[in-house]
Amino acid sequence: MDFGHTPEEADFRDHVRDHLRGMVSDAEMSGADERPLYRRLGAAGLLGVAWPVEYGGQGRSTVFQSIVSEEIVRAGIPDALFVNGILTVGRLVLNAGTPAQRSRLLPGLASGEIFAGVLYTEPEAGSDLAALSTTAIPVKDGFVLSGTKVFGLKSGIADVGLCAARVPGRGGYAEITLFLVDMRAEGVHITALDGLPEERFHVVELDDVRVTPDDVVGGLGNGWSMVLEALPYERIGFDFSIRAERWYGLVRQTGDDPADTVTSARYAARVEAARLLSWKASAAVDSVSTSVAKWYGSELAAELAGWAVRKHAPDIPAEVERAYREAPGLTLSGGTSEMMLQTLAQHLPDTVDRVG
Repeated sequence: MDFGHTPEEADFRDHVRDHLRGMVSDAEMSGADERPLYRRLGAAGLLGVAWPVEYGGQGRSTVFQSIVSEEIVRAGIPDALFVNGILTVGRLVLNAGTPAQRSRLLPGLASGEIFAGVLYTEPEAGSDLAALSTTAIPVKDGFVLSGTKVFGLKSGIADVGLCAARVPGRGGYAEITLFLVDMRAEGVHITALDGLPEERFHVVELDDVRVTPDDVVGGLGNGWSMVLEALPYERIGFDFSIRAERWYGLVRQTGDDPADTVTSARYAARVEAARLLSWKASAAVDSVSTSVAKWYGSELAAELAGWAVRKHAPDIPAEVERAYREAPGLTLSGGTSEMMLQTLAQHLPDTVDRVG
């Protein structure tokens, strides 16, 4: 595969870098409410670049979207709203939503006027979506949702949540359906969780929340297959590989130490490998390639955050300290490292062919 850019793609990357340069304040980098920043990104046309023009996009290829993904993280912009709203919820609605749902949601996501999050994980089910217990009880005018979701990023500022719930009576996976939930609707209760990183996780309690048939995404009983189709998009790995690149740069700030020459060179090679794996995953977007990219990039970034702390100690800069607090969550969010390895183990012969 050729990882080089065409002249048009290279010009676009320069354009994105120029636009992002100086855009991010220290407050926005440190986990504060970044919605005003995303409105500026939307006004610049840098959110849904691969979406059709009729939905607020630019109609470009996914290569251009991947360039934006890289440069947003490289610029230090908090990317949870981008990964959740654009790459996950937005793409799923674009692929499986009704024309009315696309018109209702996508232009606002692309402009930075609407923000979306994901409501999958539950206290007892963890990352096992097959074990979720949130219910969607049919009523005369739609459904009533009840249950608890945890570890939602940006749930506190999201306008819409993509919620996986069971419609009882359909049996097994056929019970799982996806719904668009107004995060300010009656019965939605959001509580922030304490944690190490500035990015706050939330608990979202759904207490008899009413949704209409127009809020069902992809049809009743199709939630499981749609989630399986959507998950690889949030595991492409640019958010991890570029963090590894940035955090390697934090180590390099300490200067050249002859004792670290070999270690530094090996990390430099691994950083480039992580980035190339992400580009390969962005082209394939299958469970194997994306699991490799997510596992490798997140584990590498966590290693580099620890190395950066050791190299800077005892006078640890704020950015290094932030990286160290964020790093452990990278190997958990979007699918744990153990889950990625399990996926690869299930496809071992195929994995060797694709990655080797």
